[in-house]
Amino acid sequence: MNVVDLARPATTEPKRAMIVFFTMTATLMQILDTTIANVALPHMEGSLGATPDQVAWVLTSYIVAAAIATPVTGWLASRFGRTRYFVVILTGFTVASALCGLAVTLPQIVFFRILQGAFGASIVPLSQAILLDAFPRSMSAKAMGIFSIGVMLGPILGPTIGGYLTDEYSWRWCFYINVPIGIATVIGILAFVPETTRALGRKLDWFGFAFLSLGVASLQLFLDRGEQKGWFQSPEILTEIALAVFAFYMFAVHSATTVKPFFDPRLFRDRTYVISIIIMAAIFVVYYGSMALTPQMLQTEFNYPVLTSGLVMAPRGVSTIIAILIVGRLNNRVGSRALIAFGLVIAGISMYMTSSWSLAVSPMDIIVAGLLQGAGNGFINVPLSTLAFATLPTELRTEGSGLYNLMRNIGSAIGVSIASSQLAELTQINHGHLAEFMTPFRHLPTMPNMSGAAAIRMLNLSITQQAGMIAYINVFWLLGGLCIAIIPLALLLRPPPRSPAPGQLASAE
Repeated sequence: MNVVDLARPATTEPKRAMIVFFTMTATLMQILDTTIANVALPHMEGSLGATPDQVAWVLTSYIVAAAIATPVTGWLASRFGRTRYFVVILTGFTVASALCGLAVTLPQIVFFRILQGAFGASIVPLSQAILLDAFPRSMSAKAMGIFSIGVMLGPILGPTIGGYLTDEYSWRWCFYINVPIGIATVIGILAFVPETTRALGRKLDWFGFAFLSLGVASLQLFLDRGEQKGWFQSPEILTEIALAVFAFYMFAVHSATTVKPFFDPRLFRDRTYVISIIIMAAIFVVYYGSMALTPQMLQTEFNYPVLTSGLVMAPRGVSTIIAILIVGRLNNRVGSRALIAFGLVIAGISMYMTSSWSLAVSPMDIIVAGLLQGAGNGFINVPLSTLAFATLPTELRTEGSGLYNLMRNIGSAIGVSIASSQLAELTQINHGHLAEFMTPFRHLPTMPNMSGAAAIRMLNLSITQQAGMIAYINVFWLLGGLCIAIIPLALLLRPPPRSPAPGQLASAE
């Protein structure tokens, strides 16, 4: 293999601080963009002349493009140099964001969102790998704590910032806001992040990449559009799930028989890494499932404005940061497995608290449950990320980060899909039970100045609201049960040896 060594100067504390700052701005910019446009979709419909079903492609196109581009992160970074590749994708993401804001038709914005997703897919994995390399192994927990802040805060801040920009300015500013941030981040990365070794002779497994891309794209479309199309009653959904099963099967067979598979086999020989990515996917099923439901519930059931619902949810981000700071101090004393199990219990309790709500719940109850969930996520994410990469060789970190984040994205998509489909199904079932005896032939309560038909319509609206609230409660209860069910997996993790003492570390170096 032809390897070109590029200089990697030692990372001093001031330089490390700048690396942290600019990798975090990149991470937040990309993760915010996965949710910031959600609240702007109704405004886009009128501006672009699209139906709700058509404008949903603004979200779907981004998710699918990002899912396809994520797995190839490791190869592209090693082939062209990680910093050089990082600058290219940040520049492309920034330009695509500006083009999204300038779009005047639906096909234009869908195409530009595809570009944005393709460029943005590698931002989070590369940011994670750069942070890991900027800190010594003894400080990996600190690096992952910093990284987790961006990953966990992005989905919380996205709807709030998107709602504010849309209400005060225009939906186009949900994309324009990336331009100054992107330019500053590119300059910072060029100035402070050292280049890595380039593996010029490394071959890409094109067959593996093609099968994996087809499988991931089909799965994402199946999860994203299943609820709209009626799941297995739709020929489109049946085609997508068939393609996903075929593609993943062919990818597995090809990877097992080829000499150089798409993912380095050493990744799957590390038991802790494999269990970690499974746990991460399951955790993000819960996290994104609840994040998809909570703002929707606040706005539809409690009639909160978009900005108010975002402000009520914001405190969970504060508790996440506090938990991450606590974990940094406890990780070496208590152990990662205990912290992960504790975080899962706290997150499960927060889900069960949410499942006891009613239409009369107070904002303080919502904030308390959010604080608990944020703290639970903070206790989980940092030690899990630290364990996942603790035993991986340095040369596998970028590729391992790509697979790690791919599993996180798949878990997020599954969580949103499960939450949305269960909510719709349970709402219909609960409405049927509650309205079973509501007919014009039964004696129903009368309402002043209303005819019988008008009173029935008003009563039906109330029943629909109650049915929806019961459905939310049932889904939150399900997510809480999943949190508890993950705990045995955490006990299978194999912690790395304790970090050496400073004197030993110095002598080893």
